[in-house]
Amino acid sequence: MKVKIGKAADNDFVINDPQASRYHAQLTQDEKGYLLLEDLGSTNGTFVNDCQIVKKIVSAADKVAFGANYVLTINDILKRDNDYSDEFAHLKKVYDEYIKEKIRIQSSNQFKTRLFQSLPFAVIGVVGVVLGFMGHADKNIFILSFVLAVLAPTTGIYFGARQAAKIPAQLQHLANQFKIDYVCPKCGIFLGEIPWESLCNKKHCQVSSCKAKWVRI
Repeated sequence: MKVKIGKAADNDFVINDPQASRYHAQLTQDEKGYLLLEDLGSTNGTFVNDCQIVKKIVSAADKVAFGANYVLTINDILKRDNDYSDEFAHLKKVYDEYIKEKIRIQSSNQFKTRLFQSLPFAVIGVVGVVLGFMGHADKNIFILSFVLAVLAPTTGIYFGARQAAKIPAQLQHLANQFKIDYVCPKCGIFLGEIPWESLCNKKHCQVSSCKAKWVRI
């Protein structure tokens, strides 16, 4: 891939700045993905991270200036056609993992809540019944069995409520991270809980100032 950069209209990336030369620089990406920025003998120079260069291997995040005033990143040049389809494709995994983890939290906690509510009935309640049967002639054992019978539901309700109380916090933590990860790859706006497939059908960001292409047509 080669991107010619300059003020002339026949460049791949046109710079509307008086300090830019007609054919200012060229960005090349080889088959291994390495990016090479090369100055084409411009009048006011090409700068990468504030250092003037003639030819330099760069990364997408590097800041580049053509002359003194026109500053942008290498990624801005790569995205000259507003195509963010590759980045958008990665959001499918983000959405799928979010739904999977949300279901896991809800089902796991529901199971634990029911278990904690039922287990005391099964253990303490059975012990109470056995003691009651064994101590029908012993007043103290009978009282103990009665206390255990009352304690069983109380204990179950307590531990069940404690487990159920964990669900909102876990879901909130999951949602907070989802809001950070599930965003438009260009403008960063949160995409809501709209399924990735539905967003894919829209083909581009709905924010008028962004309009990033999500699907390569």
